[in-house]
Amino acid sequence: MGNTDIKTEYQPERAVLVGVSTPEQSKDKIEEYLNELEFLVETAGGITIHRFIQNLPYSNPQTYVGSGKLEEIAQYIKAENIDIVVFDDELGPSQLRNLEKILKCKILDRTNLILDIFAKRARTAHAKVQVELAQYQYMLPRLTRMWTHLERQKGGIGLRGPGETEIETDRRIIRDKITLLKKKLKEIDKQKFTQRKNRGHMVRVALVGYTNVGKSTLMNLISKSDIFAENKLFATLDTTVRKVVIDNLPFLLSDTVGFIRKLPHGLVESFKSTLDEVRESDLLIHVVDISHPEFEEQMKTVQNTLQEIGAGEKPVITLFNKIDKLEDSEEREGDLPNKMEVLQATWMSKEHQPAFFLSAITKENFPEFRKLLYDNIRRIHAIRYPYNNFLY
Repeated sequence: MGNTDIKTEYQPERAVLVGVSTPEQSKDKIEEYLNELEFLVETAGGITIHRFIQNLPYSNPQTYVGSGKLEEIAQYIKAENIDIVVFDDELGPSQLRNLEKILKCKILDRTNLILDIFAKRARTAHAKVQVELAQYQYMLPRLTRMWTHLERQKGGIGLRGPGETEIETDRRIIRDKITLLKKKLKEIDKQKFTQRKNRGHMVRVALVGYTNVGKSTLMNLISKSDIFAENKLFATLDTTVRKVVIDNLPFLLSDTVGFIRKLPHGLVESFKSTLDEVRESDLLIHVVDISHPEFEEQMKTVQNTLQEIGAGEKPVITLFNKIDKLEDSEEREGDLPNKMEVLQATWMSKEHQPAFFLSAITKENFPEFRKLLYDNIRRIHAIRYPYNNFLY
């Protein structure tokens, strides 16, 4: 006979979010960041119950928020049976220790949460090594934690990957592990470099953009392949490369990991080899979700990250995706007789040349974009391989 007390349904972890509004970051801006943090929690498998925002000149170096707000959060955790508290910024080791002692529950910061999602999404050996390295580098200064080994074995958000062994290791073992992972990553990078060299002389195009803007859907559309795509952050972690032929012109198209605000530096470092696909591309397609209320800030994040990895000077086509999501409000207002004409006349089109507007879901404007892509690739090919021009 089975035990009737055993839960058969998965219960998502209940989370509260905490952010600090400073003179540099308004309350509205923090609300936007917490909206994204809530989406991250959902992607990791949790559910957000409440959020706390405190106005401060700067975040408290000991406990992130003030003592009064901390007491309010502690009471709420107890009353509402909260499993996890997620802070919108990266917490220092002493902040983590202090918060765990006072709140007596699992504490995560944005960095740890993103690392957890990356651990969940990693599929290939390459991605797994990169994520594990970033996790150990994050973990090293934060070894003294209050969670017991038994609690860690239960798993949950923030405890995937190498977390289960954190308590029973010391700094020397972790440093040895980091050295080993770096060595392994170097070997994989050499293999990847050889693979890229063996791809011949085709023009290389990379899709870049904020996470969840529709890059994988667009990749499937252009390459007629079947790549995993869903409405979650970091649905694609491993770089996918496909050979594509438009008319008689072949080229290589790669789909890369999405960028995000406050992307952990350790992840940028670990994923530098994955981002080689971007650095070594001849043309970037910067995919933007035009329906997102914060798309301008997302664009800046992508542009800053491209600069950081040494790809800021690459030729770029700015592709404003998801125009199908603009239709409802525009049709109700009745002031856009020709949506495409209006979009092409906006600052978005004028400031980002070449710029294009389409929907990867409905395929609206896709044939025209295909032609634009063909023209750009052909131009690059003609400059690099003038002796092959007669083929096109």
